[in-house]
Amino acid sequence: MLWEKKLENWVTGIKQSSNLPVRLALWNGQQYDFGHFEAPQVTLRVAGPSAVTRLLTPSLDNLGEAYVKGEIDIEGRLTDVIDMGYALAGGTVSPTGKFGRITRHFTHSKQTDKRAIQFHYDVSNEFYQLWLDKNMVYSCGYFENGDEDIDTAQLKKIDHILTKIQVQPGQQLLDIGCGWGALVIRAAQKFGARCLGVTLSQNQFDLANERIKAAGLQDRIEIRLQDYRDLEGQFDRITSVGMFEHVGRKNLVTYFSKMNALLKDDGVAMNHGITSTDPDSGETALGGGEFIDKYVFPDGELAHISMVLETMQRGGLEPFDAESLRRHYARTLTLWAERFETHTDQIKALVGEERYRIWRVYLAGCAYAFEHDHTSLFQVICRKAGQPASRLPWSRRYIYGA
Repeated sequence: MLWEKKLENWVTGIKQSSNLPVRLALWNGQQYDFGHFEAPQVTLRVAGPSAVTRLLTPSLDNLGEAYVKGEIDIEGRLTDVIDMGYALAGGTVSPTGKFGRITRHFTHSKQTDKRAIQFHYDVSNEFYQLWLDKNMVYSCGYFENGDEDIDTAQLKKIDHILTKIQVQPGQQLLDIGCGWGALVIRAAQKFGARCLGVTLSQNQFDLANERIKAAGLQDRIEIRLQDYRDLEGQFDRITSVGMFEHVGRKNLVTYFSKMNALLKDDGVAMNHGITSTDPDSGETALGGGEFIDKYVFPDGELAHISMVLETMQRGGLEPFDAESLRRHYARTLTLWAERFETHTDQIKALVGEERYRIWRVYLAGCAYAFEHDHTSLFQVICRKAGQPASRLPWSRRYIYGA
């Protein structure tokens, strides 16, 4: 058959160029080895002929979709599976053109953004509780020493942020994209702030309010189901953690201008978000961005840190401190993926086989992307532009002194 010849030629090419410890096992009993080894680290089991076309163009999107749809099954340690997936994609498809770091733009109306947020976050609170930390912080942790567990790292991240922006008792703090409320609860309890958190996720809104009530903080914290573009008022401190990826590159100036309008003259804000490592702000290469947009994060867009700083300045804000936490997110995602694996049966029962497979490869794939500089993450502290230099701290010692 024609497909058999194409498959043989493809395997031969991989064996000659890459020598991967991967075995391909077809539905008809045929096997192909992609390298010279005693035992494969990864075995791809193909359910039928429909998967062969995807395999011959093994972009991350094609491989991921074949796995999600059950056209292939994968045996091996998850880290080896992801390594081999990237090796197959990188050794076969072109890192330019369709599978390159392309830049796509989405509408990002209030309606489409709400729909995208709810698609991602309203899977179910129980789903996220199975593999996030106890406070359900769904963003990069902070590993001060590198040996912290996920609960400790997430609490340290929140304290790191609130210390960076020097939150004082009685100050008004706005958290744009507040998730399940962990940051505003900590800001009120430990730092004495009065907080407003906004989200577009109904599930997050409901659970955040439950947690605030349980903590007895209803008089200090308000949660709203609201778009950031509809916010009004003035705040001493503003945080945005893991939210601006949903804003859209074309809307970043508008986003930062809104943050500027909400910030008091002597206020401080911080934007914490995933960034592209492509200077042109392209998405993850080899089809990774396409898979994420299709199955996990609809309409998500990443900006390079240079674009973040430029659009922040154009929005009337002066960035004065930037910190890369790429290594920290690689570690966070690795711990999430490990916890996800340990709850396989519960997750499958809760969300079904297909969604389990989507998130399984998504978490582990993202850990690889952060580890290998395909994506990054920055915390940027800013204030209104044009303020006296004398109001800036002399050093970063205040962040670590406590």
